Amino acid sequence: MADTEQAEGTGEPQGRHVIYCGVCTLPPEYCEYGGTVKKCQDWLQKAHPKLYEQIWSPEALEAATASLSVEAQKRAAKDAQKKAAQAEKAEQKQADKIANSVVTIKRVERNKRKFVTAVSGLEAFGLDLKKVAKEFGKKFATGSSVTKVPSGGEEIVVQGDVSDEIEEFLLEKYKDIPEDNIELVDDKKKKGSGAG
Repeated sequence: MADTEQAEGTGEPQGRHVIYCGVCTLPPEYCEYGGTVKKCQDWLQKAHPKLYEQIWSPEALEAATASLSVEAQKRAAKDAQKKAAQAEKAEQKQADKIANSVVTIKRVERNKRKFVTAVSGLEAFGLDLKKVAKEFGKKFATGSSVTKVPSGGEEIVVQGDVSDEIEEFLLEKYKDIPEDNIELVDDKKKKGSGAG
C-alpha cells in the first residue's frame, strides 16, 4: 500500500499521534469549522503553544492566505469576521440560557408515606443525566433513573425524600449551577373531591 507509512526496516504500519481539541474535539487544524473558534484558540494556546504558533500565528495565517487573489483575501477576512460574530452571539445565547435555566427538585408523594424526588432542568447546564443519576444512586444508596416527561424532556427520579440532600450535593459537586437557579417544590397527590 502506497499511502500508509511504514517503519524503517519493518513491514508494519506505525500509528500517528493526533492531537484533538479539548473544546470542540476536532483536530486543531479544523477548529475553524466548528462554532467555538475563540475558545478553541484559547485552549490550544494554553495546552500546545507550538502548535498554536504553527496554525494561528499572524505569519501562518498570512502564509495560508498569500496564494489567494486579492478579492478572495477580502472575502476570507469578511467570512472570518462573520464567523467570529456568530461565535460570540452563540456564546452569549448559551450564557443567557444558563442564567435563565432553573433546576427543579420536586418531592412527589407516591403512597401514603412513600416519596420519590424528581430532578429536572440539569441538561441546560450541560450535564449528562445518566451519569448524574448514577451519582445520585451511589450517594444516597437508593434507586435512581432517568425518565421521560410528558412535556418532552427528561428528569431524574430518585427513590425516597432526598430533596434537601440533592440540593446540597448539586451545589457542592457542580459549581456551575448557581444556588439561585435551584428550586424546591413539594408536590402532593390530590385526593378525589367526591370522597366525603
